[in-house]
Amino acid sequence: MASTETKADAAGRPVKDSPGNDMAGLEAGLDALETTAHTGRPAFRQTFVEKILPPLVAIALVLVVWQALISFKVVTDPSKLPSPSDVWGEVKDAWLQGTLLGYIWTSVSRGLLGFLFALAIGTPLGLLVARVKFVRAAIGPILSGLQSLPSVAWVPPAVIWLGLNNSMMFAVILLGAVPSIANGLVSGVDQVSPLFLRAGRTMGATGLRGTWHIVMPAALPGYLAGLKQGWAFSWRSLMAAEIIASSPDLGIGLGQLLENGRTASSMSMVFLAIFLILFVGIAIDLLIFSPLERWVLRSRGLLVKS
Repeated sequence: MASTETKADAAGRPVKDSPGNDMAGLEAGLDALETTAHTGRPAFRQTFVEKILPPLVAIALVLVVWQALISFKVVTDPSKLPSPSDVWGEVKDAWLQGTLLGYIWTSVSRGLLGFLFALAIGTPLGLLVARVKFVRAAIGPILSGLQSLPSVAWVPPAVIWLGLNNSMMFAVILLGAVPSIANGLVSGVDQVSPLFLRAGRTMGATGLRGTWHIVMPAALPGYLAGLKQGWAFSWRSLMAAEIIASSPDLGIGLGQLLENGRTASSMSMVFLAIFLILFVGIAIDLLIFSPLERWVLRSRGLLVKS
């Protein structure tokens, strides 16, 4: 006969060994090992190699190729492709004149404020579409159609309706961003497990309480994806509006700076505007949306804190 091994618990009582106990012990050991492996902060060298060095190398390669096109006379017309030094000179001139930060702030303040308005409208609209079948059938396809409509198409009617002012800018941002935010939330709500909803109703989380404590946390990954896309549409819509609609009362944002460079046939100014637009887009993603995304993944156990 096969003998059964026994172990003693903390009180000294014999405990029969079983496959279930072995599996539980194995899982506990793996959890402890994983927790121990990721308790300390990563060394600066590791952070530099994994997160800082790759984008620096990519930027350096772009600059090397760009300068090579000029040095080896692959592109000989500076009106087509300015040198990196010409663009840097444009940056220094704008900085010394005190206008560089003004260009950035004019557009960023409009973009963020318009995005907040879109967030305040798109979130309840998305919940309404996701939770009410009649509303989904009525305006769900319209939201999808608006999301696919180019933002630049809204600039002419917005100018006619509202004139050349900031209200026109915000209207274009809203029309570009609200459908993306609402559709993102609808997609997130559709992916909520029915078990969560039944459990919430069992514990009394119904109506607004169920929406706040059950639906929104469970739909957060899809909602966050909609927010990222909504910001991208906000920024693109604003740039389109600033390029097309110009007025002294609106000031000079990055889109208007791009249009001024085209009007003056200054490719260095055009490149400056393009780089600033890219810089703002990347900075907003790194400072706001990437930390939010990591927090959501970590809270669901999908990303181990390192």
